Amino acid sequence: MLRLFYFFGCDLIRTERDVSGWSSERLRQLLLAVRVEGPEGICQLTDISKLDGEASINNRKGKLIFFYEWQLRASWLGTSSGGLKYRGTIEVLNLSDENDMDDLDISVSLCKDQPDTPLLNLMKKTGVNEVRRVLGEYIRQLRSEFSLGMILPTADGPKRPQETKKNPIQTSKTQISPAPRCSSSSASCPTGVRISTCTFDLKETFQTSVDELYRTFVNQEFVQVFTRSAAVVDARRGGRFQLLDGNISGEFTQLVPDRRIEMRWRFRTWPSEHYATISLDLEDQGDETELRMECRGVPAGEEDSTREGLNRFYFQAIKQTFGY
Repeated sequence: MLRLFYFFGCDLIRTERDVSGWSSERLRQLLLAVRVEGPEGICQLTDISKLDGEASINNRKGKLIFFYEWQLRASWLGTSSGGLKYRGTIEVLNLSDENDMDDLDISVSLCKDQPDTPLLNLMKKTGVNEVRRVLGEYIRQLRSEFSLGMILPTADGPKRPQETKKNPIQTSKTQISPAPRCSSSSASCPTGVRISTCTFDLKETFQTSVDELYRTFVNQEFVQVFTRSAAVVDARRGGRFQLLDGNISGEFTQLVPDRRIEMRWRFRTWPSEHYATISLDLEDQGDETELRMECRGVPAGEEDSTREGLNRFYFQAIKQTFGY
């Protein structure tokens, strides 16, 4: 466990980035694209009259922390099915990192000189949901756009403890794999050493889309962000990967975009040329993605440390880094 503690827990330079300007522009673009339609007519946001707040990203001891707090008011124009025009406003007072999307206080009203219209109900229901959706998209883009480059190792690099035999934690990254099993033979162990192996499964749920989670595992820049170290990731069948200063390496054996990743995977302290087979299946659950991982051919005696390492330093690292 000590080795991964150093790799994932090494001292990192604290960085901070003000992204208020980008956020302001992106919020305007997203909000002004809001348009809803129903039997009552059509409503769309036409102007952002208030957009007060700020946003920044901090890297504290290797963990990305997103701060944002905004108050906004927008004007909307409704056109009834009969062609009459109505104007109103929509206001959001508590868009911040402390509130979930479902907790946003979004109010809709007609301008004082406007008569009652069914379009108000259209905005209160469909319009509010659409505004909530685009604000959620802003937060997703904020995390995605500015995560890369925010985690930087110290000038001295990660500290390395002395090698110990008890350290086979695998932060198996690219989830995958139906590779040959090296149960109790030397099938994947050309050195001739017979190795007893085990198989186990893991399951985790991520609050993100299938395509986003798939990209997190196979995109080299994203891998470097959540592992907090340099990595090589050649995301194609037969492509090699290496991360954590070479402590984890392997080869992709199958890549089915947004559905499945398979690979041959090994930790450097394992017997020479011995690889486990890891398969990762992604299933769309609506607002979240379920990940099912099968690990086969893990050296016996390494199951607990491997299982804990995958959970703590792989799945949880992704969640903490990208907010999934």
